[in-house]
Amino acid sequence: MRYHGEEALGLVETVGMVPALEAADKMLKAANVELISYENVGSTLVTIMVKGDVGAVKAAVEAGAAAAAAIGKLTSKNVMPRPIRDIGDIVSIYDVDK
Repeated sequence: MRYHGEEALGLVETVGMVPALEAADKMLKAANVELISYENVGSTLVTIMVKGDVGAVKAAVEAGAAAAAAIGKLTSKNVMPRPIRDIGDIVSIYDVDK
């Protein structure tokens, strides 16, 4: 799904795919957010990205970060309320609907 920057962007980064998938599952179940992209840097760092309104993204990121930390290693989390439009070009490289 292409990200255009109109909504908040939430990111959760983990070491490994298993905690990243657990985070994504919990993020999507915790709040009304959409999975827009993921990035796998080598075989180590995986970042899951979601979009939605600011409150929903905050709730989703907190739930995803807690879930990832419970079964693996959480390296970072962030919520960006309405980032500039050019951020969409960066986070849409690995759109989940391609």
